[in-house]
Amino acid sequence: MTTWNLNGTKKHVFICNGSSCMRKEGEEITLAIREEIAQLELDHQIHTTRTRCNGRCKDACVVVVYPEGKWYSATSTDIGRSIIKSHVDPSINLEDALIYDFNSEEMMAVNTDARVKGIEKGEKEKAKA
Repeated sequence: MTTWNLNGTKKHVFICNGSSCMRKEGEEITLAIREEIAQLELDHQIHTTRTRCNGRCKDACVVVVYPEGKWYSATSTDIGRSIIKSHVDPSINLEDALIYDFNSEEMMAVNTDARVKGIEKGEKEKAKA
């Protein structure tokens, strides 16, 4: 097992490797993101973590970038690479791939016409009561 020293890390990229995302090129997207980080020589600034399900299976493969709190639907390796580039070069527009954006207080859905809304948090618990 590797234990990284994360001092100096500026961004943390979570890449969903849950079953739905893996069926939608999750492994290839994970590798493309990591290759892009290495190619741009940003290993010291950007840390990646494979996750299990992030709860947005219809948007597979889900990629989340913190501290910005941006959630993306990476439907190809090119989009995965562009997510990394866009956090280095703000002129790259990935609005079509953006699912959620954290506005300093809460998550806000983006592109709501093109996305499945999903189950409201707490609805399952209310139905059980």
